[in-house]
Formats: sequence, C-alpha cells, structure tokens
Amino acid sequence: MKEINIGFIGFGNMGSAMAKGLLKTNSIAKDKIWACARNFEKLKNTCADLGIHACMDAYEVAEKSDMIILAVKPYQLEDVIAPVKEQLKDKIVISIAAGKSFAALESLLAAGTAHLSTIPNTPISTGNGVIVCEQTHSLNAAQLSLFQALFSPCAQLIFVDTALLSVAGTLSGCGPAFVFVMIEALADAGVKYGLDRTTAYALISAMVKGSGALQLESGQHPGVLKDAVCSPKGTTIKGIGALEEHGFRTALIQAIDAIEGK
Repeated sequence: MKEINIGFIGFGNMGSAMAKGLLKTNSIAKDKIWACARNFEKLKNTCADLGIHACMDAYEVAEKSDMIILAVKPYQLEDVIAPVKEQLKDKIVISIAAGKSFAALESLLAAGTAHLSTIPNTPISTGNGVIVCEQTHSLNAAQLSLFQALFSPCAQLIFVDTALLSVAGTLSGCGPAFVFVMIEALADAGVKYGLDRTTAYALISAMVKGSGALQLESGQHPGVLKDAVCSPKGTTIKGIGALEEHGFRTALIQAIDAIEGK
C-alpha cells in the first residue's frame, strides 16, 4: 500500500476528485500520485495545489505508476490507450469512462491486462463517494484487494452486473446534481421566509448528509423513515402531499428515464 504509485491519465473534475479523496483519507502519499492531461499548464497548477506530480504525457504516467486510472471521456479511450498499450500490460488498469464495460476495455487493451470498469461520483473528493464497479473484471485477488484497500476509505464500493452498470452509475453519478438542485430549491424557500442563504445551505446540506447516513446505518426502507417524520395532521405530511401533487417522485424517475433512454 505505502509503495504503490497511482497514475491518472486524464485529470478533469472526476480524476481530480478521486485524487482529493485518496489524499483526504490518507490512503496514499502525495508523492505517489502522477497525472497527465491535455492542458499541461492547467494540469501543473492543479497538481501543484494538491502536491502531486504533473506528467507531460500518458507514457510517463504509465512508466511511473503501478495502478492507472483511465479518467478520460469514453470517446477518447481508444486514442489514449493505443500509444501506451504495452506499458499498461503489467499494470492494474481502472477505467472510469461511463458506458465502457469490461468487454469494451478488453478489446482496447493488450491481452492479459488486468482491468476493472468503474463509475465514481464527485463526492469522493470529500471521502464520502460512491464507486460503482463492474462484477466482471480481470483483476486477481491481490489486485482487487489493493484497489478496495485504497478506495474504500473514500467511497462505498458497490459491485453490480454488467447489465446494471449503466443505471447504477446514473443513480450515483448523476444523482448528486439532482440533490444539488433540491438543496438550491429548498434554500430558495428558506430565503423566501427570512433565512440568509448561507444558513439555509448549511441546514439543508447537513440534513441531506444525515438523512442518507440514517438510511444506510438503519437499513430501514425509506418509506418507513419518511413515515416516522410524518405525524397525523402534522406539517411534514402536508409538505409530502404537495410534493406528490406536483409529481416529485415521477420527476425523479423520469430524470433517470431521460438518461437511460427509456
């Protein structure tokens, strides 16, 4: 664990979020992280802020690292992998390119390359992320244990069948944007009734964090937890009624439908 080097090929919002999560949870030392990106000047500034190494290209990242995170857009994967295909052969390769399953990576990488397809989300930067992982992969037991040991401190690792990788990634990867819209809307309501915006954001974000923690720790059905807050003729049930009247549940389901193309 202490000797492993991790390299990021691509270092946009998601790649940098993963690096921040690793550093925040002390999973790896700063001098063990290497990264490259198309905009080298921007990369240098980002890496300097984090205290990690900025590399000129993917070849340098592959040479320096034991585990490679492919953090580029799905359409860029083939062009990014081709020049370093042989260098990746003896590495642990983790893809975070949405929609690219084991079969897709298998066709791009050299035969025998150990790889795993995942979909992380941006809250990983705080140490409270989710990484959806495909159950089909070619990591051996030791490699998988290493991946889990590195990333479980900063994210829930959830393994799903290939057929469910897309929808699972949509829920956890796109879901934060929906939650942020809800936070903003609730804060607007708080401001409408006299709260300052900073206080409103603090109240709501803490409430969202605590609500998620309560469901995870209790394991109870969300409906049971909702019912526990709804007293007969109380304020909360009135609010629930308004949400139902305006199609709150349906809007969320349709948001996933829009992404999944159904």
